[in-house]
Amino acid sequence: MSKDAAAPAAPKKKGGSKKLVIIAGAVALLGGGGAAAGFYAAGSMHKEAGPVEDPNIPRLVHKGEKAEDVAAKYAPAEGHGEGGGGGGGDSEEVVDDGHPHKGIDLPRPKNPSAYQTTYYQIPAPFTTNMVDSDAFAQISIAVSTFYDKRVIDATQTHELAIRSAILMMLAQEQELDLSTPQGKEKLQAKLVKIINSVLKERTGYGGIDNVYFTNFVIQ
Repeated sequence: MSKDAAAPAAPKKKGGSKKLVIIAGAVALLGGGGAAAGFYAAGSMHKEAGPVEDPNIPRLVHKGEKAEDVAAKYAPAEGHGEGGGGGGGDSEEVVDDGHPHKGIDLPRPKNPSAYQTTYYQIPAPFTTNMVDSDAFAQISIAVSTFYDKRVIDATQTHELAIRSAILMMLAQEQELDLSTPQGKEKLQAKLVKIINSVLKERTGYGGIDNVYFTNFVIQ
């Protein structure tokens, strides 16, 4: 037998395969890191964008601002109609009333002294007969809001619907109830609720904070 045939075969070097494995692992790590970086960047961009507020919803008017200026600043672009939608004003102040089809309830701000109050006198008094009585009531009222001019504009626009709803309610009131301070306070709360209900139905939002009696006669 020849010396060449008797010599054992030389072992194959494993260094090349190890390098391939290491390189493949590095590529995988780089790919994973790149994907993670991409997800992080996308998440950061999404976080920075923040929620989009509905421009149709009135905003709170801070002290030193004018209701007209705030309404003009945040009014929707031409071609976007009125209506209910997402939150408006300061996001922490606005609460959905739990009935989306009835619109958004714009509540009293947590710190009223920081905001501007706008008043509006409803021109004509409300006159109606009292239930189970020959007496009649004649009541004049004004309303107030902490929100921009769109709330007062909506009150003026839908005054006939508001007037009808108020007269129907007054016709069910008892003379004795309205003759007491407690009865008048309850009536104020009812009027606020009625006006806001009409506004939410017609425009998608309320916003009336209080009702004031400027004349109150029962005879």
